[in-house]
Amino acid sequence: MDVSVVDLSPVPNDGTAADAYANTVATARQAERLGYSRFWVAEHHGMADSIAGTTPEVLLGKLAGKTDSIRLGSGAVLLNHYSPFKVAEQFAALDALAPGRIDAGLGRANGSPAADRALGTERHVQNPDEDHTEKIEAVVNHLYDDYPEEHPYSDLTLPRSGQNTPVPWVLGSSPSSAAIAGKLGLPYCFAAFIRPQFAARSFEAYREQFQPSRLAGGSDEPNGMIAVNAVCAETDEEAARLRAVAEASYKRMQRGDVGSTPSIDEALDELGGVPEPTPATLDSDEWPRAISGSPETLAGLLQQLTERVGVDEAMIQHIVGDHDDALRSHELLADGVGLT
Repeated sequence: MDVSVVDLSPVPNDGTAADAYANTVATARQAERLGYSRFWVAEHHGMADSIAGTTPEVLLGKLAGKTDSIRLGSGAVLLNHYSPFKVAEQFAALDALAPGRIDAGLGRANGSPAADRALGTERHVQNPDEDHTEKIEAVVNHLYDDYPEEHPYSDLTLPRSGQNTPVPWVLGSSPSSAAIAGKLGLPYCFAAFIRPQFAARSFEAYREQFQPSRLAGGSDEPNGMIAVNAVCAETDEEAARLRAVAEASYKRMQRGDVGSTPSIDEALDELGGVPEPTPATLDSDEWPRAISGSPETLAGLLQQLTERVGVDEAMIQHIVGDHDDALRSHELLADGVGLT
């Protein structure tokens, strides 16, 4: 099983975006050293007090210069906000900075009404799946210079490394996004930390709809990855204590408080104590929004979840109050799954 990391660039308590980005760079360098397969960064808008990850294309440029071998990508760039050509230009430029190491993770999401207005994004599209499909196709065609000669975009060129072209991934948290990935014949990553209840159904839709890709950057066979919220510590009990931050954050989101991250003590107070450790064996229909455990326990849980949806790679996202705890979690997990 391959394991990767997606990072949100959380702003530390009493810190700034500069601190958040420095932590992201340190996390990426550690992930490379430990043997993780990919390091992706996210895009969120209007939550800058708590999440500094607003512009993956900018942060990836920094990471390209601070790493040597790990694959770098977006988890995801929100394509509904942008021109496909501009997105393709950005990822082609990134490939020139980190030749053969770039993943173009393509997703969609609406933010707050104010953020969407500021981004010039139409919140209600008549045919959203069709619109998203067309934009993904356009990005891939630009990246691979695959427009026919008679097409008005055929003469457009992009900055290139001369090596491998960025690999497109479709990212989502629903069967509809999975079906789009399948019909286009592109790799698919499901965000189980958003809607875990749709994980199995989404991968079923992906495989049912899969067609060998007619796109230059596509696949002949399904290729999937599952992204989960997971935190590791020396013991199951200590890991559950760290997981309290994620659990309390989700409860805050349900109350409309989006983006704030409590400390461990605040989380324990809001939850009324330490959550129960994640059981080492999950029921066949059980998929928690967040999981935790010792290296051995968490490795087993990730194996169960990847096998359940038929993929060979898990991507780790977590909400942890302290940067050192986050780094230690990655270190312990790498040991548990045998990366090191």
